[in-house]
Amino acid sequence: MPQQKRPTLADVAAAAGVSKAAASRVVNDAPGVAPQTREHVRRVIERLGWRPDPAARALASGHGDVIELVVVDDPSCFSDNPYYGRVTAGILLELAGGHVQLRVHVIEEARAAALLPTLAGTVSLGALLLNVSPARAAGFHARCDRVVTMGPSAPGVPYVDMENAAGTAMAVRHLHETGRRRIAAVHGQEGNPDADARREGYARTVRDLGLPDISAIGKFRPEQGYELTQRLLAEDPAVDAIVAGNDQMATGVMRALAHLGRRVPQDVAVVGFDNCIIASSLTPALTSVHQPVEEMAAAATRALINRQIAPHWRLVFPAGLRIRESSHQ
Repeated sequence: MPQQKRPTLADVAAAAGVSKAAASRVVNDAPGVAPQTREHVRRVIERLGWRPDPAARALASGHGDVIELVVVDDPSCFSDNPYYGRVTAGILLELAGGHVQLRVHVIEEARAAALLPTLAGTVSLGALLLNVSPARAAGFHARCDRVVTMGPSAPGVPYVDMENAAGTAMAVRHLHETGRRRIAAVHGQEGNPDADARREGYARTVRDLGLPDISAIGKFRPEQGYELTQRLLAEDPAVDAIVAGNDQMATGVMRALAHLGRRVPQDVAVVGFDNCIIASSLTPALTSVHQPVEEMAAAATRALINRQIAPHWRLVFPAGLRIRESSHQ
């Protein structure tokens, strides 16, 4: 049999012969309704079996359980960086169908020191921190223990992560197995835990394979991938492969190689990191270390909702490599 439709507040108003506004005032015990009308509406509510929708009430009142997504970056980067979109999608997938809301805060670095402590004092259900420095994450955690960072942070701060060092090691070994011997790397910024781990994985693996360390450090931005590739190829024209700190940097790497007249993968193979949507849309398609960003964000959200977070809590996902045309012929 088809499931019976849940009665709405509009159904209550129609059955009671009053406006929806009047029915709402009865439900919220607000003034403005005659006593006999109030009692009549309550009898209709009982007869119909109407119950308030917690999500709708939370949205209408501005209260209720909220997950805070806190991103420290230039606001323009939030729409430009697919990683942020994937984190948001993972949170929303976990919240779908429930009463918990998502609230997003994008804070410029210059204002982070002033705004983060205040925000920590207003957290409802929990907060997910993204691109927040370890020192600031520790300060946030000291004021609010219902917090998870995307990536490892300061000691004791709960986090969700993936095997970053192992992922970069997979990339280097794949390139070595395909015959590449001068494998360079363009890394993300120092002090970023993900970038630091990926850089360590690269350095350890080229050392174990007896290869030279040919690398440069920048930021997780396309223009940085472009500039660092230009520099590395000027210093060492024999480079035959490049591992990028993330897929955004990899797009800059491939653009620089095209401007230098180097073919991908015939002359220089390229591997990215994250396996975001741009990886498969590039030409040639980009080999990339897969980071299950949506699953990581969903897991962190689920732990916050279920109140499973405690100091030193962590959840680490395995890395994988998605091989495409940019790294093999």
